[in-house]
Amino acid sequence: MGIRFQIPRKALLVRFLMHPAGKILLTLTVLLGTLSLGTFTFYYLRYSRLIDRKLNIGPFQNTSMIFAGPPVVSAGDSLTADEVVNLLRRSGYSESRTNPLGWYHLRPDAVEVFPGPDSYFDQEAGVIRFSGSRVSQIISLRDNTQRTQYMLEPELITNLFDKNREKRRLVAFQDIPKELVNAVVSAEDKRFFQHSGFDPLRIIKAAYVDLREGRKEQGASTLSMQLARSLWLDQRKTWRRKAAEVLITLHLEQKLTKEQIFEYYANQVDLGRKGSFAIRGFGEAAQAYFAKDIRDLTVAEGATLAGLIQRPSFTNPIRWPDRARGRRNVVLALMRENGYISDQDYAAAASSPLTVVRGGGGSSDAPYFVDLVNDELQERFQDHDFQTSSYRIYTTLDLNLQRDANEAVRIGLQEVDQQLQRRRKRNPNLPEAQVALVALDPLTGEIRALIGGRNYGVSQLDRALAKRQPGSAFKPFVYAAALEAALQGRLPDFSPLTTVVDEPTTFWFDDKPYTPGNFKEEYRGTVTVRQAISKSMNVPTVKVAEMAGYDSVVDVARRAGMNLRIQPTPAVALGAYEVTPIEVAGAYTVFANQGVHVKPYWIRLIRDDKGRIMHNYTPQTEAVLDPRVAYEMVDLLQEVMRSGTAAGVRGRGFTLPAAGKTGTSRDGWFAGFTSKLICVVWVGFDDNQELGLEGARSALPIWTEFMKRAHQHREYRNARSFEPPDGIVMVEIDPLTGGLATSACPKPQLQAFLAGTQPVETCRLHGGGVLTATQISGWETPSAEGKAGPVVQARVQQRQSAQAGQSASAAKPQEQSKPKEGKKSLFRRFLDVFK
Repeated sequence: MGIRFQIPRKALLVRFLMHPAGKILLTLTVLLGTLSLGTFTFYYLRYSRLIDRKLNIGPFQNTSMIFAGPPVVSAGDSLTADEVVNLLRRSGYSESRTNPLGWYHLRPDAVEVFPGPDSYFDQEAGVIRFSGSRVSQIISLRDNTQRTQYMLEPELITNLFDKNREKRRLVAFQDIPKELVNAVVSAEDKRFFQHSGFDPLRIIKAAYVDLREGRKEQGASTLSMQLARSLWLDQRKTWRRKAAEVLITLHLEQKLTKEQIFEYYANQVDLGRKGSFAIRGFGEAAQAYFAKDIRDLTVAEGATLAGLIQRPSFTNPIRWPDRARGRRNVVLALMRENGYISDQDYAAAASSPLTVVRGGGGSSDAPYFVDLVNDELQERFQDHDFQTSSYRIYTTLDLNLQRDANEAVRIGLQEVDQQLQRRRKRNPNLPEAQVALVALDPLTGEIRALIGGRNYGVSQLDRALAKRQPGSAFKPFVYAAALEAALQGRLPDFSPLTTVVDEPTTFWFDDKPYTPGNFKEEYRGTVTVRQAISKSMNVPTVKVAEMAGYDSVVDVARRAGMNLRIQPTPAVALGAYEVTPIEVAGAYTVFANQGVHVKPYWIRLIRDDKGRIMHNYTPQTEAVLDPRVAYEMVDLLQEVMRSGTAAGVRGRGFTLPAAGKTGTSRDGWFAGFTSKLICVVWVGFDDNQELGLEGARSALPIWTEFMKRAHQHREYRNARSFEPPDGIVMVEIDPLTGGLATSACPKPQLQAFLAGTQPVETCRLHGGGVLTATQISGWETPSAEGKAGPVVQARVQQRQSAQAGQSASAAKPQEQSKPKEGKKSLFRRFLDVFK
């Protein structure tokens, strides 16, 4: 029996290490450990420098911001303190006095407003006081004096998107509602505020579930790891990327607080797409899906957004509302499980409907308008990088009107689509009708709303900039040229009562024939100019253009801002030369603005990243028409709405003083205005094929729907009647005879004439009667308010004479009122007009 010696393991290890093979292994182990530590240190330092550099300059690209026009609060407005606070919050104000944009203080009966150094305004702080639901008083805190108006901070429309068409709206952690924070951590990382970047329990659970299911079913990434991956790494799933993710996560947890990590995550997370844009961050998602400021989200809405993180395309609430609702309720259940909401809160939120804002590009961010702004920035300011600098671009857009425009287009296109259904049955390849809408302020030229198509997500082509034939929407410039010629003595007998024969006619120009036809080839014989424009007759319009001179027509159109491609031919009278809807809207300012053309614009002010003003737009105006000619055109265009092709405006319930003109070419047009707004609508096909619907059946319903909505807002509510300038005579006319109306005429109309061109004969059709009132603008008799002019009434009471030319002599008994000192009386000056 041999003796077995027991050698201690430590001794064996020592003896092995003393052996040459052991020494080699030890050396390799040390080298490998040193190499691993060195590699770890190298990559950790490398990524830490990368992270620090990006955090120092800001992890998100500092793209420029585009703002809407500033809302105006006026004394007497129907407005509550809560509504003003909501406007301030939507524009970025808060109750924190350190907010660089501005802050507010809510009192029981007032709101104090304090613009900050980053504000749009260089104006004083103010107090807006309320009595009930009205603004009772506005006080400037600079000198404690009253103001009639106070402008609030403009609301952010959007950040300029980058080449990847990603949009984000940066938010601070303190602006993120607690309900949204709880929803996110419940859905993605419930121990986020406890762990140091990695959640061992979640990793073990994920591994167990994956092994049990035989496939990757669970994710173990924390919010910190997701942020590391999305900000600094690509999406390829390799061991190298995973190792880098771990290193970046370690450094983020050391460098930043949990609140900072969550804030960066909240601004970076992918939350799907809307239209052609990728939505980044909860701030943009709140606007895109709910049209809300992030601070106003409900529990259910916060859970909806948190539910998008896992599979944003699959659960997109616009495309897949049922999926989004189901995922929302899963998140709500997790919130209840984690103790963030009660059973009662869960039941209320889970049973609430999923209500999202629909539309191709969002109803409030005006994608076509943003493109218009962006294009001008690139064209006019080529030396400035708006994509990577924090410029502030303040525009003319009115967000309320923009929402009205979106809704009017949606409703109007449904009507257009219904009318096209029969054609679509015969031709299944018939494209969808497209649309453009431009609304601007007639006094300043500011574009207040703009639609460039029915769905920005499908097509980014801006039809507001597309050149198309305006058809009859151009005709007012023909008649304006003729009235201008009459005023200048080149066409002395021309007036709205001038008669033209409406019959098939061939016009010769440059040795070439031109034979226009009327709509449905209907002809009315002898008609007045007023009838010709109100019923949109083609042949009489070309005859009027021939009388005025085609060159004169083109000259008026070009002075009104239309492009130089318009040529002096007979076809110009019927709108055969292409213009854009923006051009038409700008051209109509000459009618709405007493003959003054105002160039349309959409950028008011630009501040650079230091807050310095680098561009401040001044409206460009030019007197184009004599105010008297402009007013006569307004009167004729009011007739179009009263009895002509645009009478449907009144039938659809829009009753404010307005004027406008339909247009039909291959497309449908309507251009019209009140004293507050000009709006032009175009409807047609992109491929320029025939729409087959007149402007009265395609564009007019959209125009009417928009104007009805727009004029409910306090800024546009009090649209007034158009005031005649000096030198305009308002005469009551019998529309059947064109003579001066008497008390026996059943339907007299008050019509405008250049002084001296009004009729002098009384109506011969309706028997005897007394002459009705004549209004002459510009005489010095005080008005009812005690001020001079502008309209004075001189009533002539006389019996109608059946003989021509007896109107003046019938008035001779009134001459006894002539003053003895030889100065002509008011009445005598009225009679002189007829000489």
